[in-house]
Amino acid sequence: MTTTAPLRRPRKDAEANRAGILRAAAITLAVDPSASIDQIARAAGLSRRALYGHFDDRHALLAELVAAGAQRFNAIASSLEETHPPLALARLTAALWTEAAHVQVAAALALDEMHLEQTATALAPLRRTLATVVRAGQEDGSLRTDIAAPTLARLIEETARSAVSRIDASSPVATSLAVRAVLSIAGLSWRDVAALLDENPDVLEAS
Repeated sequence: MTTTAPLRRPRKDAEANRAGILRAAAITLAVDPSASIDQIARAAGLSRRALYGHFDDRHALLAELVAAGAQRFNAIASSLEETHPPLALARLTAALWTEAAHVQVAAALALDEMHLEQTATALAPLRRTLATVVRAGQEDGSLRTDIAAPTLARLIEETARSAVSRIDASSPVATSLAVRAVLSIAGLSWRDVAALLDENPDVLEAS
């Protein structure tokens, strides 16, 4: 007697539909950040009812986009090996910006006012890395010391937030602008920033 293995296609279809919804949401929200659930469903080629079979509401959908983006950002932070604080900050910013260029909608959502509480938890590993770099920079004098480390780390994060929401990710100078903005708020002069990037061209070349 032979038995037939149960078909797994329905589950695979469901996973494919869920992934398609997330892709459609990212594309749709990139054009219109206030896009409705109906618009997202249409972009995914599904009915509103079908979309609700995967996500309870728009908030749940956005929350997953935030979580996915945060996971990728945290992975980048965990791989940072640079020990010189300004250069570490430059490399971290460039790497994160490159990722943000791919998931810019998720990055913007992760930093918007409506998701601050979720972001605080989701991006905790990244924030710990940033805080460590800032403290090391203040201790060796390479970063500004007129602002307490926690506040400076928050200012750097806010600068990155502004870059994500204001700079066109498709611009060939986008990464350079983001890195220069972050290093400037961290206390480096524009000349120091230029010298650092000239001495380490791979920072921007890798983006």
